[in-house]
Amino acid sequence: MTVTFFHPRPEPDEVARVTSTAAELLEVLWGRASTAPASASQLRVLLVLEHQEGINLRTLADFLGSTPPSTSRLCDRLLAAGFVEREVSAADRREIRLYLSTRGRAFLADLRARREQALRAVLEQMAPAGRSALLTGLEAFCVAAAAQIHDAADASDNASDSRTA
Repeated sequence: MTVTFFHPRPEPDEVARVTSTAAELLEVLWGRASTAPASASQLRVLLVLEHQEGINLRTLADFLGSTPPSTSRLCDRLLAAGFVEREVSAADRREIRLYLSTRGRAFLADLRARREQALRAVLEQMAPAGRSALLTGLEAFCVAAAAQIHDAADASDNASDSRTA
């Protein structure tokens, strides 16, 4: 992979290009910290459940851009692996709510520790001022991304509420 150096400018297009390159490099680094026994799709489900505890299957499918049957099969495999728990909704017994299990939380914690170890080796090569600037930018990015994700989830919940089963 070729690393392109960019001149720091605040324009969103330039920042998006640099962020995309950083994400690709993160994928390479994180590839060394295997996600086994969960596939990449299953990992996405676990990450969504971590932030959207008690989400229903239809909303999860919408969130993933998938169909309910495909999402259900993903969740079946995660349930069999002990990473996910299903509960019948107290409000509507036809609705299934999804939660991370203790084992699912432990898996994500272990995966994050291995990924952070891979990142630490790179960050140690950076100058302290560069690490500080990166931290400031990433904190702002996380706040904005989390807000956008939560807004999308809320919009999806509202759309799901207006549907009939």
